[in-house]
Amino acid sequence: MNIKEAKREITNTLRAYLAKDDLGNYLIPPVRQRPVLLMGPPGVGKTQIMEQVAAETGVGLVSYTITHHTRQSAVGLPFIEKRTYGGETYSVTEYTMSEILASVYQLMEKTGLREGILFLDEINCVSETLAPMMLQFLQCKTFGNQRLPEGWLIAAAGNPPEYNRSVRDFDVVTLDRVKRIDVREDFAVWKEYALQKGLHGAVVSYLDIRRENFYRVEPMAEGIQFATARGWEDLSELLCVYEALGLKADREVVGQYIQLPRIARDFANYLDLYNKYQKIYHVDEILTGTWRPITVRELRAAPFDEKLSVLGLLLSRLRSSARETRRQDALCESLHAALTDFKQALASGEDPLETLDVLARQRRDRLEKLREAGQLDKSRQALAQRELRALEDYRRRLSGAAGSGAAMDAVRGWFGQEVEQRAALARKAGDELDHAFRFLEETFGQGQELVVFVTELTACADTSWFVEVFGCDAYFRHNRELLYDDTRRRIQEDIRAARAAEYQPGNGQEQEEEHV
Repeated sequence: MNIKEAKREITNTLRAYLAKDDLGNYLIPPVRQRPVLLMGPPGVGKTQIMEQVAAETGVGLVSYTITHHTRQSAVGLPFIEKRTYGGETYSVTEYTMSEILASVYQLMEKTGLREGILFLDEINCVSETLAPMMLQFLQCKTFGNQRLPEGWLIAAAGNPPEYNRSVRDFDVVTLDRVKRIDVREDFAVWKEYALQKGLHGAVVSYLDIRRENFYRVEPMAEGIQFATARGWEDLSELLCVYEALGLKADREVVGQYIQLPRIARDFANYLDLYNKYQKIYHVDEILTGTWRPITVRELRAAPFDEKLSVLGLLLSRLRSSARETRRQDALCESLHAALTDFKQALASGEDPLETLDVLARQRRDRLEKLREAGQLDKSRQALAQRELRALEDYRRRLSGAAGSGAAMDAVRGWFGQEVEQRAALARKAGDELDHAFRFLEETFGQGQELVVFVTELTACADTSWFVEVFGCDAYFRHNRELLYDDTRRRIQEDIRAARAAEYQPGNGQEQEEEHV
């Protein structure tokens, strides 16, 4: 299955394992709660989906790359304990608590979460001395004489032997005690993730055109050469920062992430063209509605791949504007909830400065708990930090205000500035979207380029959210036309299929015609 399907299956497994009856007992007894074993090629996102599942289900996450551990750190150190049996005293070997299990208990203490996921990466690459202990853990959920707490799902990940020469095969006894999920690479699923995460437009656009280069592992005489989903995402992060710093990523830089020279060279050439198209076709002018007629003529006459690249440039800018608006919208929503609490506290006679201190402290503590629990992705962290910074800024600026009424008016005014910024960002994004549609209509009419453009807007979570919240007449118009064309095409296909069925050998009509 692809990584999206695997994520859904792990989420469902976790929900099933944590389900309880009316007496508080797990519906699936812990002894029957098999560990999940994810097997798949490197760099497809096995680790990321664990973080996403934990964040979306609200459970804790403890992650370990098991190859970094020795037998002592994973299992614990042995020590001698005195025990009395039948009047005789014996020396008995006990074990200190495993570092891994101790991390689970530590997370429970810090966050208050009693349930979660223990994720062990590279499970089939453990050392020879640790391998028996890891197999025991998968089978019995114990390290030494210490047991994993109930309510914790064991999830492990490994690579098939064709990708890693140091892997170990699991025996039948172990495999019969795990829930195995085989994962494969899938560009369509990765693209959905890439758009949601805001990956660099050149990476998304290039892979849309060269999908065969998305994931490749090729054994060569000098060693394995590869391009993976992880490599593309990490390269994207670097490209975004390089652009912000005014730096250029050349072929050598690309090759540090995409370690298959042929693909690295091809993408580096594409990246040069991508940046060149931005200047040649004056993307800024298109989005501000000031394009020149020659731009229309040049793009209309360009090869299709070049047209797709320009579409990619426009879509990347539109996604960025929509994402910025969405983030500001989320900030306004969070601040509105905080200021509702602020207003209620003032009505109860609380001190304005102390109330803002309390609100900021609550959010700081919540941010830290999310970080400890492994539930903090980049976007969630950024939103929490922006909200906290705004509340701290209100507190600092409020020191000169007198009385609760004046304090409420001042804070309301500052919050109003955030709301106005949201409106300004929405106007900018809406104008850019309208201008892009007008330019493409003038350039391509109702051609397939518009179909690609509307489809990509729909596929991106940020642009589809923007259209849903703020609207876009051109989008709705073209979307209706696409739906009408799809419906008409399906009806025509049904008619052709029905006509073909009428003349299948052995049906009544054919027999009647033969009789005549």
